[in-house]
Amino acid sequence: MSKIVFAAAVLLQSFCACLAAQSPTFQNPLLPVGPDPWVIYHDNYYYYMNTTGKNLTIWKTKDITDLKSAEKKIVWTPPATGPYSHDIWAPELHFLSGKWYIYFAADAATNQTHRIWVLENSSPDPLTGNWTMKGKLADPTDKWAIDASVFENRGKLYAIWSGWEGDENGTQNIYIALLKNPWTIEGKRAMLSTPQFPWEEVGDLANGDPPHVNVNEGPEILKHQDKIFLVYSASACWTDHYALGILEASAGANLLNPKSWKKSPRPVFSSLPAAHAYGTGHNSFFKSPDGREDWILYHANPEPHQGCDGHRSPRAQPFTWNSDGTPNFGIPVSLDTPLPKPSGTPPS
Repeated sequence: MSKIVFAAAVLLQSFCACLAAQSPTFQNPLLPVGPDPWVIYHDNYYYYMNTTGKNLTIWKTKDITDLKSAEKKIVWTPPATGPYSHDIWAPELHFLSGKWYIYFAADAATNQTHRIWVLENSSPDPLTGNWTMKGKLADPTDKWAIDASVFENRGKLYAIWSGWEGDENGTQNIYIALLKNPWTIEGKRAMLSTPQFPWEEVGDLANGDPPHVNVNEGPEILKHQDKIFLVYSASACWTDHYALGILEASAGANLLNPKSWKKSPRPVFSSLPAAHAYGTGHNSFFKSPDGREDWILYHANPEPHQGCDGHRSPRAQPFTWNSDGTPNFGIPVSLDTPLPKPSGTPPS
């Protein structure tokens, strides 16, 4: 680790320790295991999901840092067979036009059949009511697709996801498309990002990977002032080099036009061995209950070479904004560092 990074880590931990002495605190991870963490804040509650692989589970809490004691419920279990029966990945819960929707990836027991699926629930509380299958979220090409997210901008609803250009397991790109409604894509997809920098192409030669593993996945939207940022994960998730990259566009631009987006040549958040944070990626964002703070939620392994198995845990930390309006995620906070709870969190 460089002297600059080490100094930054020391300063951040000192700052966090100072704040911790003045307010209730927590320490990462939020759960022992929880890859691909997602959270949404609605009507004074945080609703959290992560990949379980076998079902869709929602956690409900007023204190996102206390997931370990939060109410939780399995809201959907896949059928034994069929196109969405296996490998349930990266679920996201969204509230759109007065209803709840869950977007998730699943397959028919072979990776080549992975597609995105949508469930709907009209209950005010997503832990109650009935979840009904609305169908497959696919553009006209209907290619391999995972890691869907949706967002609204200036009255239009968009979907973003990671997918293949063709039918073979090669390069994972980030795509965007306009939505006719929460479960139907309207028009063609557009490719916003493909791996092009060395830090986006790291695999594991020891495990038989090719020299370059071309992965862009886990796209998430972050809005600030008049800008829209698309934060994504790159390189193989089974390596310690899994990291976050970023694209930027004007909120008033044509978001379906790849030329509207500017891609950073460097990662914006990556592993830090001193913090026991390896393979940092597949994040989401949330605000504190009082709306004053911005937070990033991501998963990481506590030790090196732990891959994509059952060691990835959800971690949260606040972030700030640079003078040019871009996000500054800093560096991963160490697992032994107390952090102040998000401002406005109700007392336990």
